[in-house]
Amino acid sequence: MHPDLSPVPPETVAVVVILGSDDSAQVTDAVRSALGQGRAVREVVAVDARTPDGGARAPGRPDTDPRLRVVRHPAGSGGTPRDTGLAAVTAPYVMFLDSGDVLPPGAVDALLRAADSADAQVAGGLCVRRELPSGREIPWQASLYAEAAVLPAPERNPRLVHDTLSVAKLYRTAFLRDHGIRFPEDHAPHEDIVFTARLWAARPRVALIPDRVYVRRVHRSARRLSLSDDWQARTRAHRAAHATLLDAGQKDLARAARAAFLDHDLRRYVRELPQRDEAHRRAWWAHTRAFLAEYDAADRDRDPVAPGRLIARVLLASPEPRDLTRLRELASRPARLCPPYARSADGTPCWSDDLPGVGLEQLLTRPVEQLPLAVDAELRLTARGRGVLRLRLHDLYGRVELVGPLALDVEWRHRGPDGTAVRRTVPLRASTDGGWAAVTAVRPGELAALGHGAWDLRLRVRFRDGSDREVTAHAVAGPGLLRRRVVPNGRHGVLLVQPYATHSGSLALRVAAGARGLLAVSRARLRRLVH
Repeated sequence: MHPDLSPVPPETVAVVVILGSDDSAQVTDAVRSALGQGRAVREVVAVDARTPDGGARAPGRPDTDPRLRVVRHPAGSGGTPRDTGLAAVTAPYVMFLDSGDVLPPGAVDALLRAADSADAQVAGGLCVRRELPSGREIPWQASLYAEAAVLPAPERNPRLVHDTLSVAKLYRTAFLRDHGIRFPEDHAPHEDIVFTARLWAARPRVALIPDRVYVRRVHRSARRLSLSDDWQARTRAHRAAHATLLDAGQKDLARAARAAFLDHDLRRYVRELPQRDEAHRRAWWAHTRAFLAEYDAADRDRDPVAPGRLIARVLLASPEPRDLTRLRELASRPARLCPPYARSADGTPCWSDDLPGVGLEQLLTRPVEQLPLAVDAELRLTARGRGVLRLRLHDLYGRVELVGPLALDVEWRHRGPDGTAVRRTVPLRASTDGGWAAVTAVRPGELAALGHGAWDLRLRVRFRDGSDREVTAHAVAGPGLLRRRVVPNGRHGVLLVQPYATHSGSLALRVAAGARGLLAVSRARLRRLVH
């Protein structure tokens, strides 16, 4: 992992594993991944908060490795399971691990080398989210860990506050204890947001490494909290984190924390809002408006057409939920601002005719690589299972026309661990009604031969000056579109083809071949219904 191969101090690190799952296989994987880190690990403290009868249960290999200790977190103890584990630690360094997750081989060594060589109280590395059962991995805050760095204090890089995870980091145990840095029980399940704010407020020396040091395993079918309850708890945690940083005199970090909420949390929840019922939308909208009203104008308007800030401006300008589909598109990654492209009475670009105060004039000066470009994707399937994909790139107040879009790189990427991709480049031609259009064939049978399951559509626009830009494709709905079809196929006998819109509105395609593939899809659908 880390290029520094110098020996690491033995028996230096404690790994606190929180047993929050009753899935014995997951618990065993987590504990084994911690014990498998080698001689640097002095102890693995497994905190069992699941046992009401007072008998803490040993997970994994309880009798074969003396480094494993199991402690019970008693109900009503006045702290969190992580605090219980931290109190039991005897090693100079500590890190946290949830029972559903794993540490990759060499993670502890890489973090320990970084902390030791930089004399840092905190060392952090890359965390990836692994979706199961597909195995697709999504990095968390990848730009923060793109290269190794040593920060004498967190304010040297305010983007640190965008990483609100307590995992994927190694802490000097004495630093946490000396500064009284604990997990707030009253902010569960978002105690990490407040914990990391308390951490940065204490101004530790920080070492960052580009190594992958933590894998969060997430089952896509897992039941989630009610969005309304989860959202209220999350905003309370962000309010507490902001206050913590301000009280510590860390104004730049507090402002960055506000920006992190807009860029991550607000966009994440807006993407799911169109799926909720009207009562939920209204309650969410009112609660979020009240929370955003607490923002200073400088926090809200520093970059008024950044996606999160623009969403916030629309929320504050309208007392009622509106434009949810369009806001969902803006909240996607990369962001896209779909039509209508309105202008106010004086000709200034704005969000819509009835919200002229939400101006978009900064789009006229923004470089093309920062524009929220919008592409519509319309996929039509024939009875024989062939597809025609029509793509339309919208202009944005004349800014796209200035850079001359020439072609689209079209990629279908399999949502699996290997990331198999099928690519082709198609020319863009100016449309008579504005914008640019491209057409390409889609052969679901070829995709099915490479991998069953979901395939995501990814696009990249190529411009006249040789530059290019990644964009996402908005799935167009309508008669005959986004419909499941079972079609004959010469190679597979029968083929199931399902184009659909993802949570963010992007076009994706699910394929399954043969009777076995159809059966697998049916079983997966049944499991989702049961959950």
